[in-house]
Order: sequence, then structure tokens, then C-alpha cells
Amino acid sequence: MSNALIVGAGPGLSASLARLLAARGAKVALAARDIRKLDSLCEEIGASAHACDAADEASVESLFTQLAAEGRSPDLLVYNASAYTRGPIAELDAGKVREVLMVSAYGAFLVARAAAQVMLAKGGGTMLFTGASAGVKGYAQSAPFAMGKFALRGLCQSLARELSPRNIHVAHFVIDGVIYQPERGAPYDDPDTTLHPDAIAQSYLAIADQDRSAWTWEAELRPYNETF
Repeated sequence: MSNALIVGAGPGLSASLARLLAARGAKVALAARDIRKLDSLCEEIGASAHACDAADEASVESLFTQLAAEGRSPDLLVYNASAYTRGPIAELDAGKVREVLMVSAYGAFLVARAAAQVMLAKGGGTMLFTGASAGVKGYAQSAPFAMGKFALRGLCQSLARELSPRNIHVAHFVIDGVIYQPERGAPYDDPDTTLHPDAIAQSYLAIADQDRSAWTWEAELRPYNETF
């Protein structure tokens, strides 16, 4: 994988993935709505930053056009963009719910479509999508997140069945638990009850490295003491 693109980049999992990929010699492109947060990471690993709203068709098209012009169309795509709101169904703000669906589902579609066009032309590639346990089971007062992640999971399953025969590996990751972010305090600061982003990133890359005779389309990751 010579060219990698992470959409929805930021600290945490995206940064861990970017470091692993750069260490393997990949040219890493990081896309986010606010690229100022990526300055230190780009300097650290030599990545490029690109302003992109994943839920905006023109913005996604512009991103892939720019990468193509630079000879950096992705062999590996990671879709890590997400949005979140919660609350009792009778009190949810419709605008915030729409944003969750646009980022988690529609944005994933837009980016997957653009990546598929590139990878079909290249004759292969890999797409990895970050999901959540909410995409498998809906929790009370979390309908927006469940709707977005259920849709994402359905998209990935459909893509895997369509694109695997075309040598494009599609994998969906169910992140079942809280990701370790000590700066946020409890419950994100307990290493025994959270998933470490470096460990998640290693699992992503292990699946990206699979021989096509034994591809995984979905993996569940959770701390050793997480109930499910």
C-alpha cells in the first residue's frame, strides 16, 4: 500500500493508524473538516492534510481530484468520520440527528464511491470503515448513533459482496467499547476498560495485510473485560 487516505482524521485512532502506515513507508493523506488539529501529526510523520467535509459531495470529489493530480490516489482508505448526539426520542433535535446520519452514513457512501472508482481503475485496493457496537444493537436514547452506524454496516456488507470479486478488500470494524483518551478523564482514562488506539490500529493493519484467499469483512474489537 503506497498511498493511504484517512478521512475523519484527528487524534486517537486516526493518529495511531497514520503513524503505523508512515512507518511502513506509505504516503499518508489526512482529511478532516478542520485541518489545524493535524499540524503536529503531519510534521511528525510527513503526512499531508486536506480540508474535506465527508458529507459534502463536491468536497469529496475535490479531495480525490487533488490526490489524483498529485499521484497519490489511495490504495488504502480508512473512513473514520463520525458524529454523535443522544437523548430521549421525543426531545431529539432533528438537525443534529440529520448531521449524524450525513456523516456516519451518507459521507461514508460518498467517500466509498470515490475510492471505488479509483481502486477499480487500479485493479485493487482496501477500504476500512470504523463502526461501533451501536451498529449491531441499538441502545436506549441513542437512536441517531444507531441509525448511522447500522447504515454504515449495511453499506460495508454490500460493498464487500460487490467489490471483493474485483480485488477490493472491504472491512468493517465494530469498536465495542470506549477508546483510551486519558485527557478526557473518566471513563476514557482507564487502560483496563478501554481500547488503546495503537492496538486498534494494529488490528486494522493486520486485516489490511490479509491474503485475498482468506479475507475478513468484519471484525469486533473490545477490551478483555467488556461484556457483549
